[in-house]
Amino acid sequence: MREVNKTATATKYIYFFAQGKADGRADMKELLGGKGANLAEMTNLGIPVPPGFTISTVACKYYYHNGEKWPQGLEEELKQAMRRLEEVTGKKFGDKENPLLVSVRSGAAISMPGMMDTILNLGLNDETVQGLIKKTDNPRFAYDAYRRFVQMFGNVVLGIEHSEFEQLLEKKKKEKGVELDTELSAQDLKQLVSEFKKLIKEKTGKDFPEEAWEQLKMAVNAVFASWNNKRAITYREIHKIPHDLGTAVNVQTMVFGNMGDNSGTGVGFTRNPSTGEKQFYGEFLINAQGEDVVAGIRTPEPIERLEKQMPQIYKQLCEIFEKLEKHYRDMQDVEFTIEEGTLYLLQTRTGKRTALAAVNIAVDMVNEGLISEQEAIMRIKPEQLDQLLHPMIDPNEKVQVIAKGLPASPGAAVGKVVFSSDEAIERAENGEDVILVRAETSPEDIGGMAKAQGILTARGGMTSHAAVVGRGMGKCCVVGCNDISINEEEGYFTVGDLKINKGDMITLNGTTGEVILGPAKLIKPQVAGKFKTLMEWVDKYKKMGVRANADTPHDAKVARDFGAEGIGLCRTEHMFFGEDRINLVRRMIIADTPEERQQALDKLLPLQRDDFIGIFEVMEGFPVTIRLLDPPLHEFLPASDEDIEKVAKELEIESRDLKSKVEQLKEFNPMLGHRGCRLGISYPEISRMQARAIFEAQAEMIKNGKKVIVEVMIPLVGHVNEIRFLKKHIKEVAQEVEKEKAVKLEYAIGTMIEVPRAAITADRIAEEAEFFSFGTNDLTQMGFGFSRDDIAKFLPKYLEAGILKDDPFMILDQEGIGELVKIGIEKGRKTRAELKVGICGEHGGEPSSVEFCYKVGMNYVSCSPYRVPIAKLSAAQASIKDNKK
Repeated sequence: MREVNKTATATKYIYFFAQGKADGRADMKELLGGKGANLAEMTNLGIPVPPGFTISTVACKYYYHNGEKWPQGLEEELKQAMRRLEEVTGKKFGDKENPLLVSVRSGAAISMPGMMDTILNLGLNDETVQGLIKKTDNPRFAYDAYRRFVQMFGNVVLGIEHSEFEQLLEKKKKEKGVELDTELSAQDLKQLVSEFKKLIKEKTGKDFPEEAWEQLKMAVNAVFASWNNKRAITYREIHKIPHDLGTAVNVQTMVFGNMGDNSGTGVGFTRNPSTGEKQFYGEFLINAQGEDVVAGIRTPEPIERLEKQMPQIYKQLCEIFEKLEKHYRDMQDVEFTIEEGTLYLLQTRTGKRTALAAVNIAVDMVNEGLISEQEAIMRIKPEQLDQLLHPMIDPNEKVQVIAKGLPASPGAAVGKVVFSSDEAIERAENGEDVILVRAETSPEDIGGMAKAQGILTARGGMTSHAAVVGRGMGKCCVVGCNDISINEEEGYFTVGDLKINKGDMITLNGTTGEVILGPAKLIKPQVAGKFKTLMEWVDKYKKMGVRANADTPHDAKVARDFGAEGIGLCRTEHMFFGEDRINLVRRMIIADTPEERQQALDKLLPLQRDDFIGIFEVMEGFPVTIRLLDPPLHEFLPASDEDIEKVAKELEIESRDLKSKVEQLKEFNPMLGHRGCRLGISYPEISRMQARAIFEAQAEMIKNGKKVIVEVMIPLVGHVNEIRFLKKHIKEVAQEVEKEKAVKLEYAIGTMIEVPRAAITADRIAEEAEFFSFGTNDLTQMGFGFSRDDIAKFLPKYLEAGILKDDPFMILDQEGIGELVKIGIEKGRKTRAELKVGICGEHGGEPSSVEFCYKVGMNYVSCSPYRVPIAKLSAAQASIKDNKK
């Protein structure tokens, strides 16, 4: 059972609402839940709400931590509340002449639609149903209400499967030769009540409780218990809702929409929740109860048709919608019932909406004078913006999900399955859409990844190679899909008994991690001009810079189009995998002498220089941080015997010599091996070539009258002497280029802080480094001792057991890794007060991590191009929150 706060500090447990006056208010959500607080608020506003009362969340918390017992005084308070409700309604609870019937509903502080339980028509029994018949002169209506109540009570309170009751209902309809529930007679429904009660006796060994007071107490307990049902726990985990809030219980006088053609029920939104358009949107049913709208037994009608059928009710509803939206200053989701020509509001809450609607509503409400620009910014969930930047599966499409992995890069993709990078390139160039399926990707797959519509891997985590590259390219990507078993040689993968062959069509949903059989219909979300308006406001209020991780002119252009203010990480190794240069890199690696190595580097130099010129031109006037070579050299060499044979022929060397070099470069733990600055120290000529390419590109830009802000970043530094050694070489090259090209170069030399020792000795490292960029992917790996490629094997257990709250590679661990970041910044700025500090790990685009970066005083965050708007919005929200404080 999930942890719920143990203390019960309030002496008042029940809050009444009736006849335009309520004990509660809208700002009492923690105590009364969202539903209870809004029922109280609507009552105070003079909106017609069926009278009732709310049992507070404090009672629920007490119930959980005191052996499922009620706090002292609650039962007496409940009796008093029911007596007061009897006075207001003129009816009596449990009375056989004029029975008071109530609904019992849950209501948490944070809306959890459909996750907890509801019971309608409570108070009915064999005697009170006769009173209902007398009052309404409608036996069919009364027995329909009774059978619904017994069914709900049996399911929610007594734990009998809903389907067991449905089977009896279907059997009755078949027996009577009818298709719809509404075609059953009063006698049929009366018989069903008896059959439902018999089922309850069979399943529980006890009779259905006839006494109304007993029904009420059991229902309250069931609503308390529903806080910890499986679907509610799962919903809270998905939406990051705390488990200790508890639920309130709302007891409300029943109003009936199924009392004839002058009655009905419906749900409505004050604006369109899909598009944000300013129009009333919703559905209703004549002569129906609330659950009929949801159950799909009958097809609801669009709300505008109510104007023809009940013009006065429609007019009143429109007035209430406007009143509620102006009062709450947000789009409302409303439930209503019409009982014999009288309108009642059963609920209002802030309406759920798509990302497009969220943006449009926020901007419109600013223009309408309802909210401020800052409020509009705070209304948008940063992660929602992903929907606006990628294709997605049509929500009306019915799909067959066959497997699920980690949602590494959002959007959706459809294509034919291929298992090699080469085939992905070949098929894509022939005009086919492909999905690249691999056990895991390596840098060698970069060409195929670029050509594929989407990427699916069986292994790897959210910061694996496929995930990082996929996000950088804006490619839909699902990783760590353990459900699939790949047979690359024979060209198929299996999921259970299902076999998917090369060339078969699949769809990936990178937002959910789902793998779907066959081609699904995709839609491109339309980003209206209001999105641009919102982002202009974001730029106005944010204080921290947002850059992008980009390795090509194309990525840099995407980043600029999304509003990136520079490049925070340009990974030079990605440039080395192009077809025109990979073998030059391999020649450099297998060289036996410094002279041979230099020959290969001399050929690489102009290619690398052109890469930088392309990026500098796109980023003219903005800073570009270029990281020198980082990965171990074995990543550039082939791994399989077949590939070794092929590459050896291309390089015109013996395959055994190449295989020997591959073996020689193999490492037990490459992540901690011969990479980063260690490579540059072992082979200074590599770092010097890269520095020359950077500075020659900068010199050319200067000669063309263009400004470039260059930052050279040395990776994996753990000791000040490492950066000191390489800085000397870089400065020497800069001086040579200045002399040769007759220009004055402006540049900074800094480092990535990704080794814990670097953070702890940041004061020493800042003696040489002019800027820090925190590489939190590696800092998390080394700080936790987790391999980001293998964490998927045990992370689900850690999350389920509550050992970790989040995946630390997705959401920055502020307590541990964050503390290393704070230490690094504080120590670095003690040595160099104006030290520029940023972050370039995956956390640079995650909203809570961006807020942390703002709080610790970073100058900028850097993330994949497609997450730039998300990071900018998060940065603006952090600034606005800070200003409020």
